[in-house]
Amino acid sequence: MTSSPKSSPASAPSGPIEAEGLVKRYGDTTALAGLDLIVPPGSIWGLLGPNGAGKTTVVRILSTLLRPDAGRASICGADVQRQPERVRELIGLTGQFAAVDEALTGFENLLLVARLLELPDRRARERAGELLERFGLADAGSRLVRTYSGGMRRRLDVAASLVGTPSVLFLDEPTTGLDPRSRGDVWDLLRGLAAGGTTVLLTTQYLEEADQLSHGISVIDHGRVVETGTPAQLKARLGRQTIELRPVDRGRADDVEEILAGVTGATAARDREGGLVSAALPAGGRAGAVLAAVAARLETAGIEVAEIGVRLATLDEVFLALTGHDAPVEAGR
Repeated sequence: MTSSPKSSPASAPSGPIEAEGLVKRYGDTTALAGLDLIVPPGSIWGLLGPNGAGKTTVVRILSTLLRPDAGRASICGADVQRQPERVRELIGLTGQFAAVDEALTGFENLLLVARLLELPDRRARERAGELLERFGLADAGSRLVRTYSGGMRRRLDVAASLVGTPSVLFLDEPTTGLDPRSRGDVWDLLRGLAAGGTTVLLTTQYLEEADQLSHGISVIDHGRVVETGTPAQLKARLGRQTIELRPVDRGRADDVEEILAGVTGATAARDREGGLVSAALPAGGRAGAVLAAVAARLETAGIEVAEIGVRLATLDEVFLALTGHDAPVEAGR
């Protein structure tokens, strides 16, 4: 993790994150093949892609940990290759795994980072206390980190990357391995950071996370950005709608599948655990007409439903359509 006491979003001379034509090769493997990226200020920007698409390579280049073979990138106007020290003053970085010292207390971890950043002793202690309070760790600040839960360690790790009040924060898979409650806690923290003016670049394996958090998303495949937009824009561009319904009597699910297939002309799918049956609407089909036809057939068959509706494509479906891969489920470069 890196951070700095000298950054100031207000003095940034240009966009917070810009990359153009980034290329990076590892032997015969091309990790980045001319990647372009622009992230607007004060946003949470999701970077999605299948395993091996180049997400972590992008973060490592932007945070000066890796030099590109070609192309250029800048952070708040500072060139990552020509001005690496200035870039490090502007950024914070939280990697895939919590980089905290288990033999120290939470307070001591933050104090250590503050001293490495050369904050005066009094200010270092104040900053450590501020961050413990902000991240809900004040009561645990005097405890050894080895006693912390996974969610607490992750919050402490993010707090450490903010000791120097960075203009730009890179988060590489920040909630991998966390339980739903801890993940939600981290989401709330990130929303607060963006609301305060910090620009956040987020790589994640959880498409729900990108959908919930991101103001915009760039989808990477084979080392290039293949699509960019807000979650709603990406779903709308796919142009796919799906009808979903859940019968009251799950024993009638086979009949429901047959009805949906007959009306839509598509193969119906069933969530056997939740009892939800779904099918894609035909291209150019009117959702209202399809719903009416399905409702009529359900009534004729005497099937009651607990819920019924039409939705746009999910981000998982967008991901599959753009990359040809199912949504990733494990961390990877």
